Parts: sequence; C-alpha cells; structure tokens
Amino acid sequence: MNIINLLIKYKHYYLVGVKITLLLSFLSLIFGTTLGSLLSLLKLSKYKIPKALSTVYIEVVRGTPMMVQIALVYFGSYVMIGMDISGFAAALIAVSLNSAAYVAEIIRSGIQSIDKGQMEASRSLGISERQTMRYIILPQAVKNILPALGNEFVTLIKETSVASTIGVADLMYASKIVQSNSFQPFNPLIIVAGIYFLFTFTLSQLIGVFERSLSHND
Repeated sequence: MNIINLLIKYKHYYLVGVKITLLLSFLSLIFGTTLGSLLSLLKLSKYKIPKALSTVYIEVVRGTPMMVQIALVYFGSYVMIGMDISGFAAALIAVSLNSAAYVAEIIRSGIQSIDKGQMEASRSLGISERQTMRYIILPQAVKNILPALGNEFVTLIKETSVASTIGVADLMYASKIVQSNSFQPFNPLIIVAGIYFLFTFTLSQLIGVFERSLSHND
C-alpha cells in the first residue's frame, strides 16, 4: 500500500492526531506565555528571593528533557494531589511548564533590549516604575519578542510529539496505530513527518512575513 492510499484509508486517525496536536500546542502556548511573563518579571525583580526562585525554575526546566517532565507530571499526579489525571491534562501541564521557562527568557531579553535611558527619563518625569514598565517598556518589548514567540509555537508543535508516550492521541500516536493496523513501520512515519513539516514550514513563512512587516513599520 503506497503512502497516498495509506493516508486515505487511515485519514480519521491522522485528523484526530492533527486536532489534538494543534490544540495541545495552542493551549500550551497560552498558558506558557502567561506563566513565562510572570517568571520574567520575577527574574528582573530587585528582590532576591523571587529572582532566585524564578532563576532556579527556569534553569531546572530548561536543563531536563521534556519526556522526563511529562512522565513526572503523569505518574506523579497521584503522589502530589492524590488523584490520577488524564494523559492530555498531564501533557498540557508539562508542556506549558516547559514552554514557560523558554518564554520567560524570551520576554526577559526583550525587556532588557529596551534602552535603560527610557526608564530613567520616565522616572525623572514623575512616572512610577510600574507605569513605566506597563505603558513604555512592555509595548516596545512585545513588538521585539513577537517573532520569537511565533518560533516558540513552531517548536511546541514538534515537541508535543512526546505526549504520545503517555497515550495522548496526537500525530505520533496516530502513526503507531496505523503502523499496527497496516503492518507498515515506515510509511506512516513519512506521513506524520510530512504533516509536521507542513505545519512548521507554513508557520515559519507566516512569521517571516510578520517580521518583514514589523521591519517595514520601523
């Protein structure tokens, strides 16, 4: 059975896999960006304890494999909260926590890329530090980090493939089912690789257009 016939025959599994993969990636980006924003502000804080906690979290998460993190959340949920959680919920939590560490560094670098003189000038005009951060620094930083956040979304789409290890019905899980039903170990993986490439290539091109648009606006 060739690849086209295989895709047509088992399209239902792949469609479900696409849906789960995109949903997991999108939700993880939202939660990861929210938590990452908080972590970045804590890391930039002048208070030592919040800054230290944020730094430790970021370094630990970035220094351990995603697969280990998902396994810890999935199998450790009963130990931590006394109840089992679904594979999708475990994957969502783990991927969101992982993404938050990288987003925190993206946002931190974006904030630090803004000239410090703007903070000093606004303070000399009587604007509080919080107002300066909210109305002057962050709007400029967001413009700088949006392309990087887009790239993070592209990365998330690929990294969610490890969720199949705990039974989440994503694209990789779909390929395993098709491999089992069709007795073909290779072609189902080619199909999945093609779908992942289609998503990531399309998103990368859209990000490139967006970056050029920002440059033009500048």
